[in-house]
Amino acid sequence: MSTRSAIGVMHGDKAKVVYCHWDGYLSHNGQILQDHYDSPKANHLVALGDLSVLGKNIDVPEDREHTFNHPADGVCVFYGRDRGEKDQEYVVVESDTEMYDQFPWCEYFYVMKEDVWYVSQGPDSKWRRLDMALSAEKVDS
Repeated sequence: MSTRSAIGVMHGDKAKVVYCHWDGYLSHNGQILQDHYDSPKANHLVALGDLSVLGKNIDVPEDREHTFNHPADGVCVFYGRDRGEKDQEYVVVESDTEMYDQFPWCEYFYVMKEDVWYVSQGPDSKWRRLDMALSAEKVDS
């Protein structure tokens, strides 16, 4: 079963947000975003649209094969780029409520604002700095 997430980047008072199907929990997608996605790379990520799998890398190394069904290790798998699906672009939202409404099936919500990642688990959850949430999770385990 998948743990679905939404991943967004703030641009002023709006966010560009994409859907990610697999491994949305903190110790996977959260850790990857925190460790591997600075602001320029996060913008590149959402520009490519909805994902099946978040990886540490966006671009496919020239010496490796990468398809939706046979992805290269550590490389993001996008519905548009890697599967050829249409209408997989990011959506623009103007509030947390709008993001939750656009992605009601997601269990985790990640947003980068001013070069800092934040995480929420939906409308009944407060936004927390992702680095703090990851630290708290390690202490609890």
